[in-house]
Amino acid sequence: MSIERIESGDILSQVVIHGGIAYVCGQTASDRSADIKGQTAEVLAKIDDRLTRAGTDKSKLLMVNIYLADMAQKAEMNEVWREWLGDLARPSRACVGTPLASADTLIEIVVSAAV
Repeated sequence: MSIERIESGDILSQVVIHGGIAYVCGQTASDRSADIKGQTAEVLAKIDDRLTRAGTDKSKLLMVNIYLADMAQKAEMNEVWREWLGDLARPSRACVGTPLASADTLIEIVVSAAV
């Protein structure tokens, strides 16, 4: 069975497709000056892009792992999340509070989706 890697670099691939599933690596915001809503919106836009490049979209999400630097911001993040999903079926999801790569990184999201 083949494995396809999209935008593979020295450390990771942005997307790996295997067995009909696209695995999107952790996405963080480039604009670290934005608040949690702004960073969440940017990350979700990046995920849309990666899913499109893998030949799928958010309607086929299977599992989502969300990492928040501050769990007190979960409600604000969820506002953006619900708006992004709209009326689509909800994927399985975990949301974990943890220190992230830098003090100004507020959120990182990892997804997998059917292709």
